[in-house]
Amino acid sequence: MQLKDCVVLITGGVTRVGRMITLELAKSGAEMFCHYNKSERDARSLKKEVEQMGGSIHLFQGDLSDISFAEKLVDMVFDRAKRVDVLINNAALFFKTPFGSISEEQWDRLFTLNLKAAFFCAQKAGQYMVRQGKGKIINIADPSGESPWPSFIPYGLTKAGIIAMTKGLAKALAPDVQVNCINPGPVLIPENYTEKERKRAIENTLLKREGSAQDIAVTVKFLVEGSDYITGAVVNVDGGRAVR
Repeated sequence: MQLKDCVVLITGGVTRVGRMITLELAKSGAEMFCHYNKSERDARSLKKEVEQMGGSIHLFQGDLSDISFAEKLVDMVFDRAKRVDVLINNAALFFKTPFGSISEEQWDRLFTLNLKAAFFCAQKAGQYMVRQGKGKIINIADPSGESPWPSFIPYGLTKAGIIAMTKGLAKALAPDVQVNCINPGPVLIPENYTEKERKRAIENTLLKREGSAQDIAVTVKFLVEGSDYITGAVVNVDGGRAVR
């Protein structure tokens, strides 16, 4: 699938890794439909940046925790573009939940946005893609989905769900739609990490250095246009962390 004139919907696409993915695909000629929730200023600056480079972007604001909005978001893209070629499930919450103090509210917030919303976006987009006879879904997972961190167990469980969802959707939507996910390593390490936590994240890689959002963006680009013969895959972009 070629990115030029491709209709791409990305959730959480105006900040951090999502922003870099949006810029990379827009630069390659994709028509970007970019969702955000609260980052209004970032959304405006992203729109300006994309348009200055000659790209095309449409912004959609809303809370994906409202599943009716998650499904409506996909419908809005289809209504406007008359197709949905690529869905990138990127939006997610990430915060520490030390064992013994995890609340039901924290659990529900993480699962609703990170997994439930991603599934219902994919289900809606997948149905359009099957009718089109082609499409790609790319989910952003996490190494903690395969090796959970003790202070982030609910988060890790949501990402384990994303990995399982990727494989299930790859089967359900074959042969016309390819579904894959990316496990980013330490890229854009959170600002609230202590220096000790930052060093540990880097030390746990084989390459002993932090990756970049660009590493994830070019991997997304490859999964869209580099090959149409990959589906159900979990792509580790983690500096070798998964095999350490």
